[in-house]
Amino acid sequence: MCGIVGWLNFDPERPVSPERLVRMNDQMAHRGPDDAGHIVFGSFGMAMRRLSIIDLSSGHQPIGNEDGSVWVVFNGEIYNHPRMRSTLASAGHRFRTATDTEVLVHAYEEYGPNFAAKLDGMFGFALWDDRKKRLILGRDRLGIKPLFYYLDTQKLAFASEVKALAAHDEIPRDVDPGALDEFLTLEYTLAPRTLMKGVRKLLPGHVLIVEGRRITDEAYWTPNVPSAPWTLGKARERLRDALSEAVKSHMISDVPLGAFLSGGVDSSIIVGLMSRHQARPVKTFSIGFEEASYNESAYARLVARHFGTEHNEFLLKPDPVRFLDDFLAYLDEPNGDVSVFPTFLVSQMTRGQVKVALSGDGGDELFGGYDTYLADKVERWSRTLVPEQGRNALRRWSARFPPTEKKKGVVNRVKRFLEGTQHPSGLQQYRWMAYLTDPDRRALYSREFLSAIPHGNATRRLQEVFHETRDGKDVLNWQIRTDLRVYLPEDILAKVDVASMANSLEVRVPFLDHHVVELALSMPGRFKVRNLQRKYILKEAFRDLLPKPILERGKEGFSIPLKNWLRRELRDSMREVLNEADVRGMGYFEWDAVNRLISEHVQGVQNHSHRLWGLMVFHLWHQKFIKERPTYEPYGITHRACDGRPASGRDPAVLGHTHP
Repeated sequence: MCGIVGWLNFDPERPVSPERLVRMNDQMAHRGPDDAGHIVFGSFGMAMRRLSIIDLSSGHQPIGNEDGSVWVVFNGEIYNHPRMRSTLASAGHRFRTATDTEVLVHAYEEYGPNFAAKLDGMFGFALWDDRKKRLILGRDRLGIKPLFYYLDTQKLAFASEVKALAAHDEIPRDVDPGALDEFLTLEYTLAPRTLMKGVRKLLPGHVLIVEGRRITDEAYWTPNVPSAPWTLGKARERLRDALSEAVKSHMISDVPLGAFLSGGVDSSIIVGLMSRHQARPVKTFSIGFEEASYNESAYARLVARHFGTEHNEFLLKPDPVRFLDDFLAYLDEPNGDVSVFPTFLVSQMTRGQVKVALSGDGGDELFGGYDTYLADKVERWSRTLVPEQGRNALRRWSARFPPTEKKKGVVNRVKRFLEGTQHPSGLQQYRWMAYLTDPDRRALYSREFLSAIPHGNATRRLQEVFHETRDGKDVLNWQIRTDLRVYLPEDILAKVDVASMANSLEVRVPFLDHHVVELALSMPGRFKVRNLQRKYILKEAFRDLLPKPILERGKEGFSIPLKNWLRRELRDSMREVLNEADVRGMGYFEWDAVNRLISEHVQGVQNHSHRLWGLMVFHLWHQKFIKERPTYEPYGITHRACDGRPASGRDPAVLGHTHP
């Protein structure tokens, strides 16, 4: 696992500065504390930070082909690289290392610019063909690994993290108003937007090909979902085989690995399959909190005993004030999902023993595991029975009951369900994943901010995505496709990447092996949610693997008691961040509306934790990345230029290979 960065000046007479390239690369030292390397070809340069997982001794990047005409920097893992290496070697390609990265340069030579379609794995890469002056940027099919880029008439810059781009003094610092509306509504931005205007995310399953000033964004993958008749028995068998094979391939590593274990169905299946593929006990890691309704440690212990794992459990009551300051330094592309906190903490604990961890992320999105799918189903059913006037009366009635401090509970569930019904029905399950309605925007946003939001608000943009992802009449599979396009890469995977790489930990997600994804999408929705039972086919496929209490427990989610912290431990920090002078000075929000949200939440009248946390994260991000130019202390790793002299005989520069 690594971080990559680089830029291309469109004017061939304008050289890239190796010193600036190294400075940008240093901003991502946490992604790769083991090694660093870079290469410069006149007007193009690229660099990387390495977390050594495969071929520890000779996997230094950038890596070139035999004659030094093609070079690559790479972030991720290629799980089918042994098979690809054998095929490419048979075709006459010569390998100098055992690393999976080297497969990319030879795959490009053999298959051309769309070679990414041959890769099974998670990745972000940059490949430079010096003969053709061609740059190719690529991202894995599901968006497991990030890749950002900035483009104007003079240059294209790219990086695994926005902070590396922010270190380039020619990239402007402006907020994208449309992206800010998306962030405050959904807690993340919709690709290709980011909060920083002009900085874009490469879409999952896409490559960006740059030749001169000609730039092409191409999709190399869309799910191959054959329409074939299914029986439950056949579905169970195929799913068991596919996921077992995915777990086996994801365990390839030259360093110790372990697994996150929450005690939920998905992570328990991953741990169970790992136990079958590994002779020694699997190392498992979980955390819990003192608040009982947020603590799932008992379930994790049950699974650990069942599979005989070497279990590591941490019961934490972290100092949220100190943690807030420490962690937000990594949120250069803000994510308002509060589960980023426990993900960061469990990554921190896990990294103390292993470099690689497998997780169960993706299972809920593929097999209908979220409450929101059921909420949409119930709401569509109830719409025929309860007129809008009755719904409004129910909302007014529920507003009389204050939220409880529990994670969920009957009162909290009813209030959240009724809040979700205020959103347009076209948002489907996202009605319970959105935190601002149009009336909320009109009250919270300043007139100038409202007028600056282009092409409608985040709600309309999300409805456009629903239109783009529709395929057939199966409503649940339609919603799952949308989650694979939006919620999974923009929230879940982005959160895991930030939290894990902040701790130099590689996290792998076997559920998102694209063969498993395509198999799941080919199954009818009725196999996934059956009689209001979620993840039915997944549980049936692994019923003999898991303990019965795990199969029968409800979905809890990986979260923290943020709503309680904002009333107590984080109350003063919240008031300090969202103070009147700064809120008025920034000009985005109406102070009276912000103050009302704070007062109602602190008094326990309403739960505004999602809205307030989003505002806090934005204000802190704005202070760090817009008002101030961030500076980071590098880890003190020795910088290395690309190993080996290119076959052309051109001399390397002091800081890297410089080609005229």
